[in-house]
Amino acid sequence: RRPSAAVPLLRPAAPPDQQAGRELNVIWYGHASALIEIEGRRVLLDPVWSERCSPSAVIGPRRLHEPPVRLDELPALDAILISHDHYDHLDLPTVRGLLAGQNAPFVVPLGVGAHLDRWGVPEERIVELDWSESHRVGDLTLTATAAQHFSGRGLRRDGTLWSSWVIAGSQRRVFYTGDSGYFAGYAAIGAEHGPFDVTLMQIGAYDRGWPNIHMYPEEAVAAHLDLRGGLFIPVHWATFNLALHDWAEPVDRLWAEAKARDVRLAVPRPGERVVVDDPPPVDSWWQAVA
Repeated sequence: RRPSAAVPLLRPAAPPDQQAGRELNVIWYGHASALIEIEGRRVLLDPVWSERCSPSAVIGPRRLHEPPVRLDELPALDAILISHDHYDHLDLPTVRGLLAGQNAPFVVPLGVGAHLDRWGVPEERIVELDWSESHRVGDLTLTATAAQHFSGRGLRRDGTLWSSWVIAGSQRRVFYTGDSGYFAGYAAIGAEHGPFDVTLMQIGAYDRGWPNIHMYPEEAVAAHLDLRGGLFIPVHWATFNLALHDWAEPVDRLWAEAKARDVRLAVPRPGERVVVDDPPPVDSWWQAVA
């Protein structure tokens, strides 16, 4: 359940020259944390930089690799999106670091703003959305969309909403699952908001004991097709052990299913920038450290 050698990390190189207004790149930092560079804007997804995804600093799932960059090395952000309030998606020390080092608003599902308020995030930097509600950041539209999951921190459960996200510019579109089981809502989201240039899909932490809240890799491919996705980038794997499967099993299963269903796939190393219009070939880097 752990790699046999260090997970290879990269520091993002300078972004390539791209046609103005059509930029679209993704940097995956590990687990569900990723940076979307879209049409001159930067949107950070579910940032978790702590050593553990836990209410405790000494117990709970510990990282399999370090973050590829420090939090204070992130570029200036235009928005920070949170999918739900579980510890592996909403992290108090990371939020406080972003509060000190960035000016971007936190765009969150209903109820999650109360956590941020308690942690000292000013009201003007908190935007709460219900499903199907949107927030504009320049020319970007950020829309909270449905997901099949749950929420809760500590002993509290389902007091806040969870969501997936659509990030739409004037020409480019991105979908992020957050955490979710497979459900009919993906086809509805694809019909209303798609097609998408790229989808960031949860593929890890599945188990027969909770089939409705996390997708198996094969289901993630089906969801990507329902969404009318272009490039598939897997997230929610390789960083924290949250289930009993082998650490690299999700991406092995994903690669096989993507080939079987002719889905365009990129599997970046943590810190690697993926240019959506020119993605790197899949090179099975994880198998060298499995």
